[in-house]
Amino acid sequence: MESTELLEFAVDKIDDMKARDIIKLDVREKSNITDYLVICSGNSKRHVQSIAENVNKEAKAIGLEPLGIEGQTGGEWVLVDLGDVVVHVMQDQSRDFYQLEKLWG
Repeated sequence: MESTELLEFAVDKIDDMKARDIIKLDVREKSNITDYLVICSGNSKRHVQSIAENVNKEAKAIGLEPLGIEGQTGGEWVLVDLGDVVVHVMQDQSRDFYQLEKLWG
């Protein structure tokens, strides 16, 4: 799957779970680890965990094994590494604190 297709797949699965403030960042010129970052917000610990789990489950359903998931137990900030796309699902306070959009934008 091309990285742009993977990006749209991830955004679609995030949107299915009603994530808020979805931002896509092209980091190909800034990172040799990934092509795109997707940052979004969930309303609660459970919502953040559910969004990340949906991305993980749907990726596996199409034969794509995520490289890793971090932060699932805490639920403040969950990262799903799909290789060319890394998804960050955050609660508002974590998103405001870390400001990934400014860091990578």
